[in-house]
Amino acid sequence: MLEGFASGLLIAAQPDNLLYCLIGALVGTLVGVLPGIGSIAAVAMLLPITFYLQPTSALIMLAGIYYGAQYGSSTTAILVNIPGENSSIVTCLDGYQLARQGRAGPALAIAALASLFAGFFATGFIAVFAPPLAEFALLFGPAEYFSLMVLGLLAAIVLAQGSILKALGVIMLGLLLASVGTDVESGAARLTLGIPELADGIGIVPMAMGIFGVGEIIKNLENPSDRQILSQRFGKLWPTRDDFRRCWLVVVRSTALGSALGLLPGGGSVLSAFAAYSLEKRLARDPQRFGRGAVEGVAAPESANNAGAQTSFIPLLTLGIPSNGVIALMAGAMMVHGVQPGPQMMSKNPDIFWGLIASMLIGNIMLVIINLPLIRIWVLLLKVPYHLFYPMILVFCCIGVYTLNNSTFEVMLLLVFGLVGYAFIKWECEPAPLLLAFVLGPMIEENLRRAMQLSFGDPLTFIKRPISASLLALATGLLVMLLLPAFQRTREVALKEDD
Repeated sequence: MLEGFASGLLIAAQPDNLLYCLIGALVGTLVGVLPGIGSIAAVAMLLPITFYLQPTSALIMLAGIYYGAQYGSSTTAILVNIPGENSSIVTCLDGYQLARQGRAGPALAIAALASLFAGFFATGFIAVFAPPLAEFALLFGPAEYFSLMVLGLLAAIVLAQGSILKALGVIMLGLLLASVGTDVESGAARLTLGIPELADGIGIVPMAMGIFGVGEIIKNLENPSDRQILSQRFGKLWPTRDDFRRCWLVVVRSTALGSALGLLPGGGSVLSAFAAYSLEKRLARDPQRFGRGAVEGVAAPESANNAGAQTSFIPLLTLGIPSNGVIALMAGAMMVHGVQPGPQMMSKNPDIFWGLIASMLIGNIMLVIINLPLIRIWVLLLKVPYHLFYPMILVFCCIGVYTLNNSTFEVMLLLVFGLVGYAFIKWECEPAPLLLAFVLGPMIEENLRRAMQLSFGDPLTFIKRPISASLLALATGLLVMLLLPAFQRTREVALKEDD
């Protein structure tokens, strides 16, 4: 592990990889600072560009955008009371109150330092636990992978915002869209509606750009926000000794919690931030301080969301299964470059595996250097009217989609999925499970067919194999929980508390 990580540092420290890491960190910070774009839309927009890069450089840049957005979103959460990412919603509660009290500087510094510690810990967590988990995953056959993916989709339903029926419907739609195209075994066209351009299936780039980018633009144009930028000075940037005393144990607990929750399907940064804030509020001697300017209320979600964002790479790198929407796009980028994520990635592509992990360490250092000195520049950027940004984003989306295959049909798909994304927002459906189901759909079908072929059509093979049977038992337990009225009420209350 130490040899692999050392070689990864040498790969990540190459000048071109350092440059792309810096670009990813800068773009991620910018995406986090500008509410209404989101890391999924940003990764989707830059995905076509990465097809012309080396695989390691491309993945380093995309990863930098993802965890960089967690840093940048804390800036708007603290200064403007508008989270750039959903993971920073909780940061608004205490961060903005600290800013109103003239302590915006310490609040921003606590957020950056807590994220830095979480990034270091999460990188070490990945380096230590990913190799043994990859070795364990080598025991998986088609039946185990099928059962694991079914469990992942059910877990995504449990953790999705909104009603269970809506989440289930979104996942079924994702699986349906994933089956569009030509069947690999029979060569028959499926669900193409007689349109030749759909013979190769629906591309993940126009879908992700449309749902998460164009849909969000339409929604924000409908309700333009009036951002009130704090006019007073930031005050001292460095936190006091009392701030550090209150926060150090909070950061340690929240980082550990976020690292664990990042492994869950549908978890990642959002779930980690909410859980860490709730935990610290319950453990606090004076919980009434939370929501009124407690530094712990900034340290907990910021350390948890960054840790959760980074450890969510572990299921992709070791099992080949994405845990959230951004990681699903990363999986798509790997497959375009001919890299198959999963347990054999560490042996077949060790340079990409260890280079990506080591780049997270370098990227987190870059982000602290970028964020603290450039706070005033981000504030000036927040004053630019949003109606000037949206046309540029829309044009960039159209150009990016068109250059993939020089196809105007895919531009039309982009606009169609933009309307779908807007409809999801109106109907209060979380779109991330759709992207997960879309990526996992072909894998589920392939492993189901292979398992049935290897067992000569015996469906009991999923139960006869111990690992597969255990995963299906967990999936059955989740399904029973979903059907229990008591669990549904508890889930609704928890989601309302998060809101």
